[in-house]
Parts: sequence; structure tokens; C-alpha cells
Amino acid sequence: MIEVRLHGRGGQGVVTAAELLAIAAFEDGKVAQAFPSFGSERMGAPVEAFVKIDEKSIRSRSQITNPDYIIVQDPTLLGVVDVFGGLKDGGLAIINTEKKPNEMNLQTKAKVMTVPATDIATKIIGRPIPNTTMMGAFAGATGLIKLESIERCIRERFPGELGEKNAKAARNAYDYVRRP
Repeated sequence: MIEVRLHGRGGQGVVTAAELLAIAAFEDGKVAQAFPSFGSERMGAPVEAFVKIDEKSIRSRSQITNPDYIIVQDPTLLGVVDVFGGLKDGGLAIINTEKKPNEMNLQTKAKVMTVPATDIATKIIGRPIPNTTMMGAFAGATGLIKLESIERCIRERFPGELGEKNAKAARNAYDYVRRP
């Protein structure tokens, strides 16, 4: 089973991103679950969401403590929340930042990729909400979910121009992480 933990702040679409990643994985023929972990947090408070992806039935509904992948939508969480906690050695962290991984002084054995998702979202969507952009980055970095499935899920959730812009932002991030 592949386990993904998403970190962000309230209002950044962390829960929506987890749901859409699970739906896209399902469209790719996999079994998937998505669920959030938050209480009565307000806009801006740290939020986690989880995605489990497998080829067979998933019976566990527990939170993910040892993820294969983490997605960090808000880099200000790096000093506040232990986002790397439990990340498997050799796992992958995808962080929304304009910095390069070697500029971040991170203490982890995991591979780290960075993508300027907020910048991409602001330019393409017109709002600094990085969730769909980070979904595209995840697809590009891992190959676990087809970009076309992500784009289709985005368009279904956000019909019309908003969906087209979000799908374009996802594709832009996908291309960003896949370039040599």
C-alpha cells in the first residue's frame, strides 16, 4: 500500500487535494481512501489529510504515521509541524517553495523535491491556493497517478473556467517536476 500525508493550512484545499488524489487513483483502476485530520481549526491553522492507494482492498482507516510520500503545501509549516515525522527512509517529500532542496537545510534521509506551486497557482488561477498545482507535481514526481486522471477530477470538481485553470496549473507543475 502507498501512503501519502498532505500538510497545509486551513483554506489551502488540503482536504480537497486528498479527495481528488484518491478519486484520480480510483479512475486509474486502484483502490483508494482519503480522509482529513482536523478539529475545529480555523483558516490558517495546520491541517493534515491522508491518502492510501493500493491494488487491493484497504481495510485500515487509521491515520498515516509512516508515509511513503509527503506533500507540504505551506513551507511555513516546516519549523512548526514535524512534517517529516515518520516519513520512510528513501521516501519523497514534495514541498511548495521557490527554493531548491539544497537551499532549505532539511534534516531528512528522504528525497526532497520543490515546486513553486503558489507562484504557479497565482499566475494561472489568479489565487494563491496551491492544492491542485501540488496534485500535478505529485503525479509528475511519482508516476503513481496519471495526469489525465487528475485533470479530469479537477474539471469535474470545478466546472467551467475555474476547472480549466486548475487543470492547467496541475499540468504546469507536472511539467515542472519532470523537466531534466
